[in-house]
Amino acid sequence: MGRINFNRPLVSEAALENIREVLANGHLSGNGPFTKACQDLLAEQLGASRVLITHSCTAALEMSVLLAGIEPGDEVIMPSFTFVSTANAVALRGGVPVFVDIRPDTLNIDERLIEAAVTEKTKAISVVHYAGVACEMDDILAIAKAHDLAVMEDAAQAMEATYRGRPLGAIGDFGAISFHETKNVISGEGGALVIRDPDAAARAEIIWEKGTNRAEFMRGEADKYTWIDIGSSFLPSELIAAVLLTQVRDSSGITRRRLAAWSRYFEAFAALEAEGLLRRPWSPDHVEHNGHIFYLLLPDQDRRDALIDHLRGHDIQAVFHYIPLHSAPAGRKFGRVSGTMDVTDATAAQLVRLPLHADMDEAVQQRVIAAVLEFFG
Repeated sequence: MGRINFNRPLVSEAALENIREVLANGHLSGNGPFTKACQDLLAEQLGASRVLITHSCTAALEMSVLLAGIEPGDEVIMPSFTFVSTANAVALRGGVPVFVDIRPDTLNIDERLIEAAVTEKTKAISVVHYAGVACEMDDILAIAKAHDLAVMEDAAQAMEATYRGRPLGAIGDFGAISFHETKNVISGEGGALVIRDPDAAARAEIIWEKGTNRAEFMRGEADKYTWIDIGSSFLPSELIAAVLLTQVRDSSGITRRRLAAWSRYFEAFAALEAEGLLRRPWSPDHVEHNGHIFYLLLPDQDRRDALIDHLRGHDIQAVFHYIPLHSAPAGRKFGRVSGTMDVTDATAAQLVRLPLHADMDEAVQQRVIAAVLEFFG
C-alpha cells in the first residue's frame, strides 16, 4: 500500500511556470519582481505596514531581534516548547532567553506567568503560536505595554490563522512566518518578516539588504548606496519567491484542505478522548487555527513511544515534537528558567503528531485512523 509520510510538499504547475519565467528573465538574485509581488500580497492579506520575505523564518526572527534593539544582557521572555530559532535569534545578539511554562490546553506560552518573569533587564516577549493556534494576545500586549516591552510573534506555523479576527504575525511589533516545506504555505526554504509600525519599515529594509540602502538606490531614491546600519544577507532568491507567490495566492484553498483533513482526525478520535485514553487538540472560540498540526497527547512517554512504534509497523510516519529548550545544553548555557516547567516537560513526553498535508487522500487518512484505533484496541 506504500509508506505514509508525515508530510508531502505541495508542488504546482504554476510554480514551475514561474520558475521558467525567472530563468528566462535572467534575474535570479533577490528583490526582483516576484519578491515584490509576494511582499505586496502578504502585506495586503495580513494588514501589515510592510512585509519582507526572507530566506527562512529563522532570518525573520533574527531581524525581529535586531529591530527590537536587543543587546548583550537583555532578556526576552519566551516558551521553552518551541524550535531553537526562537531562542537562537536572541542568543546571537548576546541576549538571554527567559523560559516560562506553557498552558496545558493550547500548548502556548502561559500569559499568566509572563509578568512574574519580568525584570529590569527584560526588553521583549517572544510568543509562539503553536500549531497555528493563537496565544492570548490581548493579555500579552497589555503586559508589554505596562512594562514597555516589544512583542515579537513567532508565527512560523500560523499562516492563515487568526486571533479575534486579526491575522497572526501582524498583531505584535514584529512577526516571523515560515514557508519551510513542512509548513502549510511553502517555498522549500523561506520566511517573512511582518512589520506593524511603518516607522520601523525603513530600518528593516536596510537590515534586510545587508545594512545598506541598496533597495532605496534601486528605486531611484538615492544616487548611490552604501553601508548604513548593521545587517546581513536575509533575501531569498527570485526562484524561491516564484514558488512562494503561487502558494500565497492559493493560501486560503490550501488552508481549507488542511482543515478538512484535520477535522476528520478530530472526529475520529472523539471516543478515545471520551474514554480518557488520549487528548485531542483544543483551541478557544475566539481563535481560528489553520490545521497545521494534528497531535495527540498520550498519558505518558511509554504509551506515546509505543504508538509511534505501532504506526511505524504499519508503514506510517508519526513523530514527536520539540525537546524543551530549557533542558537542552545550549538552553542551560544561554538562557534561564522562570518558575516551573511541569507542563512543558509533560507535553514533550506525551505528544505525537500524525501525518497531515493539503493533498492528503481521505482513504490514506483512514489508514492512519484505523491504525491508531487498532493500537487502542
